[in-house]
Amino acid sequence: MKKISAAPRLLSGVLCLALSLSACGIRPAEGSGPVRTVTDPMGNTVLLSRPIGRIISAAPSNTEIIVDLGAGDRLAAVDKYSMNIPGVDRSLPAIDFLYPDGEAIVALKPDLIIASEHNQAAGDDPFRLLREMGIAVAYIPTSGSIEEIYRDIAFIADLLEAPEKGEELIAVMKEAVEGIARTGSGIQEKKTVYFEISPPPYIVSFGRGTFLHEMLEIIGAENIFAGAAGWIAPGAEAVAAANPGVILTNTVLPTGENPVDELLRRPGFGGIRAIQNKAVYRIDTDSSSRPTHHIVRALREMARSVYPDYYE
Repeated sequence: MKKISAAPRLLSGVLCLALSLSACGIRPAEGSGPVRTVTDPMGNTVLLSRPIGRIISAAPSNTEIIVDLGAGDRLAAVDKYSMNIPGVDRSLPAIDFLYPDGEAIVALKPDLIIASEHNQAAGDDPFRLLREMGIAVAYIPTSGSIEEIYRDIAFIADLLEAPEKGEELIAVMKEAVEGIARTGSGIQEKKTVYFEISPPPYIVSFGRGTFLHEMLEIIGAENIFAGAAGWIAPGAEAVAAANPGVILTNTVLPTGENPVDELLRRPGFGGIRAIQNKAVYRIDTDSSSRPTHHIVRALREMARSVYPDYYE
């Protein structure tokens, strides 16, 4: 089983969690505020030398949080994967996820760039020169747990001086997660689950130390790759040997075919219990790929797919 050294690229992404925050638009303060220095979750020092009026979001997970904090009107540009997020102006410039155009970004005059660990997948810090030019850049790491998602929401809310709105997002999310966890903790006969997030020829799944693994545990299921860590490339033989009772998938096939149909007829999978019982289910791609409060949608779909008798 080959381990993947970095989390897979965002799979295009997210839950319509009813939050009633649209009336709470955040506005930058008038005048020049005091210099504020914060440390982002990746340990970088972020110098905020002026009020944050123009924001560039370089990852859809960050964009979702920014929009639901009521600061969508402050976005000056987003990455291309953020364009389908409700509340994002589709006329905004779209920056390259891995190789952003520094000259174009400078022309946008951002006060803050909120980036992601995913932006560093090509190796170097793509915003290093912009940081050296005095543009504030905050990095959000790849969340490995739901607790880290709470942390990231709180951090971005603090950056935007909207801590109360951050607390509200977290509170709504926690209530939903804890409600599902109460049901999941009472399930005695646990089903084994294989969750596919990339199809052949480069199959990708995950083990412990990922928020998706934690979500399987919350609903009362067992991940067939719980013995592995992080994002993994298990191979079709390993999946078949584990013989899961349920298969979940959030993949988007380039052909446009339903991934459930592809799994049901995949060569070598015919002997798997989940295939024989047609216990194969599609989970919303965006809400299961982006570590934000919107994972609650995916969590509910996972729970109802695996245990329909428990989660009505």
